[in-house]
Parts: sequence; C-alpha cells; structure tokens
Amino acid sequence: MAEVKILIEGYAADYVGGRSCSTITLVQDNNLNIVVDPGTLPNQKMLVAKLKKVGLNVDEINIVFITHSHMDHYRNIGMFKNAKSLDHWGWWQGDVWKEYKNPLSDNIKVFKTPGHSYDSVTLLVKTKDGTVAICGDVFWKKDFPAKDPYASDKKKLQQSRKRILKIADYIIPGHGKIYKVNK
Repeated sequence: MAEVKILIEGYAADYVGGRSCSTITLVQDNNLNIVVDPGTLPNQKMLVAKLKKVGLNVDEINIVFITHSHMDHYRNIGMFKNAKSLDHWGWWQGDVWKEYKNPLSDNIKVFKTPGHSYDSVTLLVKTKDGTVAICGDVFWKKDFPAKDPYASDKKKLQQSRKRILKIADYIIPGHGKIYKVNK
C-alpha cells in the first residue's frame, strides 16, 4: 500500500488576509516519491526542511503532481529538477510532453475532476487506512466553500465533489487538513 503524508498544510487568501498556498503532500509507493502541489511558500527552505524530516531531499522526488494550473498550487515545481511532472495534460519532462495512461501504480490512479477549473485532476491513493483523494480545490478545506466563487463550471464541480465523496475514505483538500469522509 502507498503512504500519504501532508508536508505543509495549506491556507487560502479568502481567510488569511490575501496569502495563499496549497496543501503540499508527499505520496510514496514502491520506488515513487511524489510531491503533490508544491505550492507558493514564502520560502522554499520550508519545503526542503519538511522533506528532510521524512528522510528525503528534493533530488529524490521523481514525480511532481499538479492538481490544477493555479499558481498557488504549482509555483515551486522548479525545485524538483530530477522529477517528471504530471498534470491534466499528461507527463512533462523538460520541454517534452507524453500522454498519461492510468494507473500510476497498483495503488495510485489519476482521474479528472473538473469544475473548480477545467483542468482539475485528483490523485486517488490506496493506503492501509483507506482510499485518500488528493483533490486540489475541488474542496478547499472541510465544508468550505459551500459554493466556490472561482469555479469555472459550478455544475461540473458538484459532479466532481459527489464522485470524490463516493470513492474516498479521506480527502486532502487544496488548502486544509485531511479529513474523513462521512458515509
């Protein structure tokens, strides 16, 4: 089974005076070290220190996964020079693009969850404790916002939320703590 660790809990401009950073997550499965949404930290040394605490450095990250193309989720992608990037469009390494095909591993799958933005994707991870959905801003944090003021398609967002709530045991939202799905 894969392991999921929140490295840095995110926050959003609407409730912290104009500052915003995504929740930055580490997913590990076999030989994969994946950083999800490396954020917009005030200082990249914060992320380097969090990786060090879990026994890794930036050169050991081999995939950076981006849930959607809003700056507060991807600004620090360049920190990981040895990593391939994976987003809505597929794999990126340097200036080379290749199509992505599921699954990433036996325990990790990507699926499209449009609504907050047209290019939103969710990383679905099977862990020993259940299925974790790392979903970017499909949910900003638990029960917030009820209505996303920045959603590109409110109807698709509601469909994506329902889909995630059916599949996931836990949700890591775009800007908050992990939480258990009430089923």
